[in-house]
Amino acid sequence: MGISIKGLAVLVILSNAIPTPVFSNDSDVRVNQDRLEYHILTLGEIGKDQTGATSRLAYSQFDLEGRAYAMRLMNDAGLKISIDAGGNVVGTRLGKDPSLKPIMTGSHIDTVPEGGNYDGVVGSLSAIEVAKTLNENNVILEHTLKVVIFTNEEGGHVGSRAISGRITEDMLNLKSQIGLTHREGIKKLGGKPGVLNKPLHEKGDLFAFIELHVEQGGVLDKEGINIGVVTGIVGIRRWLVDVIGEANHAGTTQMASRRDALVTAAMYVLAVNKVALGLEGNHVATVGRLAPEPDAINVVPGKVRTTLEIRDLSAEKIQKVFEVIEKASERIADRNGTKIIFNEIQQNAKPAPTNKAIQDEVKRAARELGLSFSYIPSGAGHDAQEFVPITPTSMIFVPSKGGVSHSGLEFTSANDIANGANVLLKTILAIDKFDQF
Repeated sequence: MGISIKGLAVLVILSNAIPTPVFSNDSDVRVNQDRLEYHILTLGEIGKDQTGATSRLAYSQFDLEGRAYAMRLMNDAGLKISIDAGGNVVGTRLGKDPSLKPIMTGSHIDTVPEGGNYDGVVGSLSAIEVAKTLNENNVILEHTLKVVIFTNEEGGHVGSRAISGRITEDMLNLKSQIGLTHREGIKKLGGKPGVLNKPLHEKGDLFAFIELHVEQGGVLDKEGINIGVVTGIVGIRRWLVDVIGEANHAGTTQMASRRDALVTAAMYVLAVNKVALGLEGNHVATVGRLAPEPDAINVVPGKVRTTLEIRDLSAEKIQKVFEVIEKASERIADRNGTKIIFNEIQQNAKPAPTNKAIQDEVKRAARELGLSFSYIPSGAGHDAQEFVPITPTSMIFVPSKGGVSHSGLEFTSANDIANGANVLLKTILAIDKFDQF
């Protein structure tokens, strides 16, 4: 279902009717939980289908409507709105000292097909709520605050890659899930894809970047922890893996004479799992695809196209896991008279450790708010990882019920969201007082 621009304006007016407290100093400032929840649920109506899931795909009409709603909230929060060349929506709140580099915070509001109300949205609307809360309490930061809604996170961190300068011509020419190329989509959103051959922000242009996000895993929820202090975003390396055997007649080829690619592939899958479990650490290794050829019921498969993905916070650990898997695969292939060939896919994500000083402030904020916390790596990719090479960067996680994400069933309570938003607010207030990192 869609919401008209007129309807969006009415919703914003209604949301402003919720009373907000006034505090005497910065340390007492808190976000308005009811208002924040209302805005999240209202945005969730844009693109919702009959099953209750939300499909607000990047560059779609629902994406445009969602961005329009977010911009109205930004305007109401006193932010000056612009669209950068990557199509990102940027809301600016000037600080006391124009010579200081800006602090940036935000996330995305586009969804996967049949997604939910919280992935990306929590960080985006909490960032706007933080700006609104600062305004209501007459708190002016030393640094300018920039609140950003990123373009097409789900399609490959398009907006954040534009900021860091990692958009390529090939990527701009790729088609998105609605059929537009990223170039066409960015232009539709008001961006300027023709100038994305250089970064929108060079190293040192920003003072810091912080992203609040739902965990998209079950650790915090399972352990009853309020806040995740994110230690880093894992690196990701992926390979296309070809298992080569010999296709032959399933009835006339004796078992001992077969060079069955699918049998070898099955043993390869088990080996990946065994290696990953056997090595100490938090790495993960996954085989997500298995396609036998010729895929006929009466033919011994002569080839299997499969995959390998390894994630960890350490590039060295990823390489070690791969090498052990590669050696185990060679032994399997030799034993079966087959071959296993690994071809690495380009544009993998490098490990992105977060800034220790901001981690400390996230932890301090949680303690001051009486919230439990735990250090936790992010196993999923986020816009924040694009900022690690150009500015001190950190992330804050809040629990996701049952670890469910990318689903209409994903859920984070209003209280957990407000906890995260208040930690974000206090962290921004703290680093605003930093002279440097």
